[in-house]
Amino acid sequence: MTGDGERTAGDEGDRDKDKTRKPFIIGVAGGTASGKSSVCNKIIELLGQNEIDHHQRQVAILSQDSFYKVLTPEQKAKALRGQYNFDHPDAFDNDLIISTLWEIKKGRTVHIPVYDFVTHSRKEKTVTVYPADVVLFEGILMFYSLEIRDLFHMKLFVDTDADTRLSRRVLRDISQRGRDLESILAQYITFVKPAFEEFCLPTKKYADVIIPRGVDNVVAINLIVQHIQDILNGGLSKRMNGWISGTTGKQQSVESNTRPH
Repeated sequence: MTGDGERTAGDEGDRDKDKTRKPFIIGVAGGTASGKSSVCNKIIELLGQNEIDHHQRQVAILSQDSFYKVLTPEQKAKALRGQYNFDHPDAFDNDLIISTLWEIKKGRTVHIPVYDFVTHSRKEKTVTVYPADVVLFEGILMFYSLEIRDLFHMKLFVDTDADTRLSRRVLRDISQRGRDLESILAQYITFVKPAFEEFCLPTKKYADVIIPRGVDNVVAINLIVQHIQDILNGGLSKRMNGWISGTTGKQQSVESNTRPH
């Protein structure tokens, strides 16, 4: 599944340094269509990493959506009828997520599955993610498992109201996944909304930083980008130690400073 990766470096010393690099791993959780991937992509954009070849990027993004379990024929039949719960913790291959995170922590190249949401199956191809200084791992249930949660150095929760999330999900599933409105709403009422309330929302308490309104929260995004920039500029050990000793466990929210009065 994984193997030692190589990164282009200016000299042998840089290559040796790469082998021992300990990446700063950030978990990004939140409800379906809350804007998790948009937040991650905005961070990449503001850091200028979106214009860099993926072999050389210092920041990488992974999604929990890539780690859905391989379905049995019976489960796939249910999925095609909209009767399979993709928002339940058991829908994800947590063992693979954990092993992938450990490989990332060791500074190794990983090969991420590609999930086809139209056919509800894993594709044969994979996506290669090279060693990076910062890794953003987003998903609806990133904080549900203690074993996974403890692998993150920082935890962000994207907090977007239910109406906005539902409207985004409808538009996405119609345009990208070929589904009709009736099946989308039925699945939302039957599985998505109850699962959010039971499994996702309670994990908000584990977040170090809560981001109301997602990517529209410019203040929150800029603060996170500044923190990551400090890491990329060589302050990784100092920032990690300061964060772990002085900030973890003290949940922060920028809501009070950015909500219109």
